[in-house]
Amino acid sequence: MTDSIKKIYTNLSRRSRLLMEAELEPVQGDRFQPTGFPDLGAAEYTAPDGTQMILVESVQSMANRLEAVCWDEEEEKLVSLLQGLPYVHVDLDEEGSFTNSILEAHRINSEYITGKKNRGDFDEKVEEEIGYDEKKPVPFQAFYRVLLKYDPNCLIHGVFLEEIGGRLKVPRMLSAFIEASDVRPVQSGGVKFSRVEPTLKEGEGNVPYPRTEYTAEKITAYFNIDLAGIRGFGLDPEADKLLLALSLYKIRRFLREGLRLRTACDLRLVDNVKVTNIEGLEVPSVETLEEELPALIQECSSKGLFADPPVTKTKYKE
Repeated sequence: MTDSIKKIYTNLSRRSRLLMEAELEPVQGDRFQPTGFPDLGAAEYTAPDGTQMILVESVQSMANRLEAVCWDEEEEKLVSLLQGLPYVHVDLDEEGSFTNSILEAHRINSEYITGKKNRGDFDEKVEEEIGYDEKKPVPFQAFYRVLLKYDPNCLIHGVFLEEIGGRLKVPRMLSAFIEASDVRPVQSGGVKFSRVEPTLKEGEGNVPYPRTEYTAEKITAYFNIDLAGIRGFGLDPEADKLLLALSLYKIRRFLREGLRLRTACDLRLVDNVKVTNIEGLEVPSVETLEEELPALIQECSSKGLFADPPVTKTKYKE
């Protein structure tokens, strides 16, 4: 264990939150395209001091992006250093199509894993191991241990197992968002050309469209790890360390490789990510975390905290 990792564990043992932020900027020019929402568009708002603000990336979208850095799309498996971390794999058909709890938006509560149409051995196993009874108080400690066993990412990003029981839920322990301050709109547009019949109607001919981008004085990514929440799971100390190290790894990897949010929103890190609520504390480098995580995964596995084998396989029933 490196000195920087030891310092993190020591300094955070009695803290309730770890708050971090990182300044970003467009890789070229000044314009960027923020996230947009149906019937709303960009989420513009005014800060209490009158500053014009805009939401660049939402909490829910950031959760997906922080999960994505753990998955190797080319190899269709977890990145090599996270091998041994549990998750649930689902075969969708006989032709090789699949999904899993890392890729699914609701993790193990995906309709392909625990949906009502797909009730099967895995659902029954989870329900039995939790000891859930709708007429009794929820055994939350058992619930947390089961989530750690089958997919620790559920404890980091949250999950709601309403298909099993409406009270089985965990909020996010790692949350993040990106916002920009002192923003100004940049109005432009374009045309979708039809080379063959430009006068066709119903959107099949030439279609002009408006486009709104923005400039900003400052773009900031914010990250919040709920340390008290992690300790509140009542898990083995090595599991607590794993959840913290994995959360920090996700942040570091995202800032290093995941900042192309959209075609017109390609950002880069201006300065190092900073801890804002603990003076003198630095976030370990991605290299340090890559060195630490395999040992933590092995330790948790050797203590029987993970499913064996770590990848639990099931089949989707249409």
